[in-house]
Amino acid sequence: MSKDLLLMGAVAYAPKVVIIWEGFKAFFAERGLDFDFVLYSNYERQVEAQFAGQIHLAWNSPLAWVRARRLAAARGLDVQAVAMRDTDCDLHSLVVVRADSPVRTLADLRGRTLGAGAIDSPQATLIPLQHLHAQGLAAGRDFTLRRFDVLGGKHGDHIGGERDAAVALLAGEVDACCMIDGNHLAFGQDGTLPAGSTRILAQTGPYDHCNFTTSPGAPAAAVQRFVDLLLAMRWDDPQVRPLLELEGLRAWKPGRTSGYAQLERAVDTLGFLGHDGRLLAADYRY
Repeated sequence: MSKDLLLMGAVAYAPKVVIIWEGFKAFFAERGLDFDFVLYSNYERQVEAQFAGQIHLAWNSPLAWVRARRLAAARGLDVQAVAMRDTDCDLHSLVVVRADSPVRTLADLRGRTLGAGAIDSPQATLIPLQHLHAQGLAAGRDFTLRRFDVLGGKHGDHIGGERDAAVALLAGEVDACCMIDGNHLAFGQDGTLPAGSTRILAQTGPYDHCNFTTSPGAPAAAVQRFVDLLLAMRWDDPQVRPLLELEGLRAWKPGRTSGYAQLERAVDTLGFLGHDGRLLAADYRY
């Protein structure tokens, strides 16, 4: 490996990931940044690679960020969230019911069945379950949780679990289900949830999604050059726009960490992660 190479990790949650990062690699090369990427099958392997010195930074899910931050803190190391998409900021998760459901308040979920996404999905499982817990409702005690576990280790990026839960809601197999607000809109547009078929029962507070996380000891100058090039990308650039569209953003923003507090609480409440970054969920398979 060249001493000047900046090596990034990304998770292959869909075939388009290869197209996206090959395009970014060409963009960076044209501007003098020696950049390459490694694809991982899941975020847990990717985060562990960061601490094994195998990659300099990673395109991390919010849960991968929380784990990386905790691993670093426990070892006296430092990781930074250096950039994120405009679409990663101030998102909400929803608890949705059928439009004709007798469930009118969160208290009405007692004794009923709630559908959620994969066990490791921040947006469709961890954060909404934390929201319900804060309202005095716990899975297994107050309601039955039916998880739709799809592609463990990908932290819900593929949205398969959310879609399956939405389909189950319409079929009457669950009384309510959890999803991110953007997917509620998307499912309405693609016919998964026909117009007027659902009603929003609850909405979580705002939170942030993915970020570029540096690995301990990452080369500061190369990382800064990487971030500068990202922030300089423009939606009206015909070379850049297709890549931004595939990655689901209009502009890159500097990284921030203020939007992960709900997820931090969720992994503690639900026993998913230890304070030292250890994986605690016994039934988590990736």
